[in-house]
Amino acid sequence: MIRSRRGGRHHRKDTAELNITAFMNLMVILVPFLLITAVFSRLAILELNLPGSSSEPVDPQEQVFQLEVIVRQDKIEVGDRNQGLLGVYPNGDDGYDYDALSTKLSELKKRYPEKSDASILLEQDIPYDTLVQVMDTVRVAEAVEEESVVRSDLFPNISIGDAPVMDGGA
Repeated sequence: MIRSRRGGRHHRKDTAELNITAFMNLMVILVPFLLITAVFSRLAILELNLPGSSSEPVDPQEQVFQLEVIVRQDKIEVGDRNQGLLGVYPNGDDGYDYDALSTKLSELKKRYPEKSDASILLEQDIPYDTLVQVMDTVRVAEAVEEESVVRSDLFPNISIGDAPVMDGGA
């Protein structure tokens, strides 16, 4: 059981060789494969602002067109903060009437070509998808001309806020 000192000293002095050839072969194949199959996503960011307070006093000669698009559960209202309502578009069988909204916004853009900002005001519990579709409709108009889609900017600077509460609970 007890080893003698002479028997236990059989140590080899060979140095171990590290063979990384197989690992290098794996890296040569794996790295290009991962780079080719990687999905590079593009992130689109919209800069949004909060609308100003509508209770601020404004001189009559300084009143300018301030577009407000109010999204309610059953309709979309287009108006001017100073002049009032310009159009009401009730929901159809398919939901909100984005085509009528786009037509009205195109008319307003022709009347106010220098205007580039709009406020979108939402009632509570409006779905996020509805907000995105209204934002797209307010930002860009699409028209079909000679079998191609032509996009034109309407009101790209968008502010988001809460819609005023309707009077009478209607």
